[in-house]
Amino acid sequence: MNKTIAIIGSSRRNGNTGKLIDRIALDLNIEVIDLTSLNMSAFDYEHNNLDDDFLPLMDHILKHDNIIFASPVYWYAMSAQMKVFVDRLSDLLSVEALKDRGRMLKTKTGYVASTSISKEIDDSCLDSYTNTFKYLGMGYGGCIHINCKHGYGIRNSNIDLASFIEKLTPNTVQAAV
Repeated sequence: MNKTIAIIGSSRRNGNTGKLIDRIALDLNIEVIDLTSLNMSAFDYEHNNLDDDFLPLMDHILKHDNIIFASPVYWYAMSAQMKVFVDRLSDLLSVEALKDRGRMLKTKTGYVASTSISKEIDDSCLDSYTNTFKYLGMGYGGCIHINCKHGYGIRNSNIDLASFIEKLTPNTVQAAV
């Protein structure tokens, strides 16, 4: 099984972020899971939503070592779909029967793939990911961000893309920082 999996949260699966993650997935030969295609409820303190698609999704994701979180940057933050997914990770920390799954995240490395109309990912958006990874005990492997102010264009970012993909190539995956 491939050690890497990608999840995308975007209002447009075939938009800029979709094009970016599909390019990465093609180069790495990995699966991309579209969060908008799943039935996933927002976090619920009463945990009345444990029968939606979140737990089967997590069981599948936890079979992989590297998880790419792909989302456009909306208003200095991850997309709503990605935020729901990240919030639901709390289930793995607060439901006693799920805590073993939560502890499994400590063996995983998170990566970020994003697009926006800026040259770089906004610090507050990237911090949301890296602070989440740190809180969960996950490693942080890196970020790729593409400026799509004038539309999606990987041409100017080939060096960054190659560097990002190299981090996830099985023979070159380094220990997470």
